Amino acid sequence: MVFHPDVMGVSALAEKIRKIPNWPKEGILFHDITPVLQSPEYFRLLVDLFTYRYMGQKIDVVAGLDARGFIIGAALAYQLNVGFVPIRKKGKLPYDTISQTYSLEYGEATVEIHKDAIKTGARVLLVDDLVATGGTMMAGVELIRRLGGDVAEACAILEFADLPGAANIRAAGVPLFTLLQNDGSL
Repeated sequence: MVFHPDVMGVSALAEKIRKIPNWPKEGILFHDITPVLQSPEYFRLLVDLFTYRYMGQKIDVVAGLDARGFIIGAALAYQLNVGFVPIRKKGKLPYDTISQTYSLEYGEATVEIHKDAIKTGARVLLVDDLVATGGTMMAGVELIRRLGGDVAEACAILEFADLPGAANIRAAGVPLFTLLQNDGSL
């Protein structure tokens, strides 16, 4: 399904994303989705756009990446009537976990998932807010695969077309869907 921005409100959704220069460090332009989440109309639009894309597909579980992927992913899992699995920053999950370390555009981090979170052969929808370098999403993909899951698709609100993340994810054989692309002008 292709969304026409003027009909579906995607261009208006883009305008709700707040840009914060030099955060979390000098030289980074942070794209803040909290204005979208604070608006009942735009939050509903966001969840509905993803729901319409995935409601006809066989998705067994939605996995959300810490932290904004939790918000979108949990709402989407509810709409799709499937379970939700959090992929959290290291040290935040209380049960037996596996972990994956990755590089960020401004450092390094580790994410974890419970060892029993994904059943072998499960079709998993992986959700985050944006794709920049792709490190977080690829770490999530690796964790899901290590547990025997199949990443049916990865999705995010925003893809930075001028950074290698989306291309790297697709090159790893993971279908990727984003509502918006940032070519440096968004």
